[in-house]
Amino acid sequence: MTKPDHFVKRILMSALGVIICGISVGMFKHVALGVDPFQALMSGLDALIPIHFGTLYVIANIVLLCFSLILDRSKIGLATLINLFFLGYIAEFSQGCMRQLFPNPGLPLRFLILAIAIVIMCLSSAFYFTANLGVSTYDAVALIWSERQKQIPFPICRIIADLCCVILGTVLCLAAGFTVGQVLGEVNIGTIITAFFMGPLIEFFNVHVARPFLNR
Repeated sequence: MTKPDHFVKRILMSALGVIICGISVGMFKHVALGVDPFQALMSGLDALIPIHFGTLYVIANIVLLCFSLILDRSKIGLATLINLFFLGYIAEFSQGCMRQLFPNPGLPLRFLILAIAIVIMCLSSAFYFTANLGVSTYDAVALIWSERQKQIPFPICRIIADLCCVILGTVLCLAAGFTVGQVLGEVNIGTIITAFFMGPLIEFFNVHVARPFLNR
């Protein structure tokens, strides 16, 4: 049985995990060194569909939510709902704050902010994964796949899913008429790093930080 103090921790880990993840997305977008793979896909959709980004994010996640409802409803919970309805707006707010704090960051500062954003995104994802009160609709794709195909570990499933998002996002940006420079603002070194290392980093933080924190 789940201890009462564990349940409180799980709620906090879910809520804070998603909120901090949204903040990291805003940091990615501000430094323009590439967003995370799912946001690369969202950038391509945003370039083609002329509606508010926060609203578009909700619509895209509702589509992915249907995937979870059909295949594994256990992945839907508090974190899913917070992510679905608020992460896009949190990311926009975070990006606005970063513009105020660092209006014209130099390249070294941009790389520093990017490194911090990658670390806190993976750490926050590990926290709401471990809390087991739902995950984002996109995270559910790799989790469900790895659980159904037990011979393929989660990090590999996540890398494959991320690479698919990067490729599709790039194609959509180019189809929308983006120049190479504009595409590199969305799909760049930060995107490549997260595509190949986000899965392993999340697993690392799961084992060494999130699970010990929950069970301490």
